[in-house]
Amino acid sequence: MTNKHPIGIFDSGFGGLTVFRSIAEQLPQYDYMYFGDTGRAPYGNRSFKTIHEYTWESVQWLFAQGCPLVILACNTASAKALRTIQQQDLKNGYPTQRVLGVIRPTAEVIGNYSKTQEIGVLGTKGTVQSESYLMEIAKFFPDVKVEQQACPLWVPLIENGEHDKPGSDYFVKEYLDAIIAKSANIDTILLACTHYPLLQDKIKAYLPANINVVPQGDIVAKSLVDYISRHPEIEQNLTKTGIRNFFTTTDDTADFNKYATMFFGGEVQSEYVALK
Repeated sequence: MTNKHPIGIFDSGFGGLTVFRSIAEQLPQYDYMYFGDTGRAPYGNRSFKTIHEYTWESVQWLFAQGCPLVILACNTASAKALRTIQQQDLKNGYPTQRVLGVIRPTAEVIGNYSKTQEIGVLGTKGTVQSESYLMEIAKFFPDVKVEQQACPLWVPLIENGEHDKPGSDYFVKEYLDAIIAKSANIDTILLACTHYPLLQDKIKAYLPANINVVPQGDIVAKSLVDYISRHPEIEQNLTKTGIRNFFTTTDDTADFNKYATMFFGGEVQSEYVALK
C-alpha cells in the first residue's frame, strides 16, 4: 500500500460511510481508505480537546498510509477539530497534505433549499453546542434564520440497529416536534449528522410534506468533485485503481463489517488498527 495515494475518509464511527458512499458514486475511479474510530466512539458528547486529539491522531494514521487528502466525514470532528488541524497541525510536518470537513460545503448551499429562509439543523450535542452551522450558514446566507436541535439518542439507536424498528419512532418524533416548535416557518431540515440518513424515511413520515429533508452525502461529494478540479496538485497525486479499504479501531471486525455494510450499502471487509 506504500505506492498508493488514496483519498482518506474519516469518521468516529459508521456515519461517514453514508458520505463515502456518495463520494464513491461520483468519483469511482479513485482509491479510498476509510477509517472508523469505532473503538472510541461516540464523539458527540466529548470535549473539544479530546475530539481534536482523537481526530488528529486518526488523520495522522491516514497520512502515514499515503493519503494526501483526508475528508472528515463527521460533523462533530468537523465542528470541533478541523479548524485547529487546518490552521495549526498541518503546518507542523504536513505542509502538502489537506484535510477537509463536511460543515462548510453544506453551509455554502443549504440556503438554496429554503423558500421561507428558515432552516432547522439536527445534529449531535457536540455539533449543536459548537454553533458551527449557525456561524457558517450566516457567512453565506445572512438572511436565513437557523434553528438547531440536538438529537443525542439517534446515534445510539442507529448503531444498535434499532433505527428501523417501532421503538425508535418515539425518539424520532420527540426531536422533530422540538425543532418544529421553534418556528412554524421552517421548510428545510438539514441532517447535520452522517448517521441520520438511515432515519430519513421515519423523519419524513413525521414531518409535513412541504418540508425538505436534506442529507449531506451528495452535497459533500459534489464539493469534493469541485475541489479536486480546482487543485490539480492534489488530483495528480491521487491513485486511480478503484481500490477501497476499510479500517476500524474495534477489534471485533465482524461486528464492524455488519454495521458498516448497512451504512455503506455494499459489502465491507475491514482490518483492525490499534492506534495506541
